[in-house]
Order: sequence, then C-alpha cells, then structure tokens
Amino acid sequence: MELSAGTSDLVPLRLALIENLPALPIGLEVTATAMTYIRRKLMPGRPSGDAFHLALASHYKCDFIVTWNCKHLANPNKFAHVQHLNRLLGLPVPEIVTPQELLRRT
Repeated sequence: MELSAGTSDLVPLRLALIENLPALPIGLEVTATAMTYIRRKLMPGRPSGDAFHLALASHYKCDFIVTWNCKHLANPNKFAHVQHLNRLLGLPVPEIVTPQELLRRT
C-alpha cells in the first residue's frame, strides 16, 4: 500500500487517517477495467496501482480521487482520455484533484 511506503514519521499518521475506512473489493470487472487502462496506455503497467485506483473509483461511482500523483492521475492532459475511455466502458468519471484543489472548493 502506497500510504505505508517510505520511512517518514508521517507514515503512522497517514495510516491512521484511513484505518476506519472500508476497503473496496477488487472484483473481476475492476481488474478488467484496470487492465484496459494499461493496455490503452492511459495508466502505466508497472506499478499498476494508478490503474486500479482509477478503476475502483469509476466502478464504485466515487465523486473524487484525491491524489498528489500529478503524473498519472491528477494530470489535466490525461483527463480527456480518461473521460473518453470511461464513456466507452460505460463508467462514470470521478473528478481527479489534488488535496489543495479540493480544499479550495470548500
């Protein structure tokens, strides 16, 4: 899990933020969608976490993905591709924002 990566003193704080959140099951449809993102070069194949994050958020109709990952997820240049591919797959498109962008909205 990405939140537990690294040696920062913030690792326990990051993990505490999510300890009471339920984990979304990764079923066959989510896996197939993640693999489609990878095959279509929307998300990198290694590591494939970004593809699974987007697939989970799409299948579970999440309103937002909040991420600092501006290379693969919160990348405005990729968002039109995400919209197009999700439309082809019949999936909703979550807004993909950085924490700062989300906080500006409140």
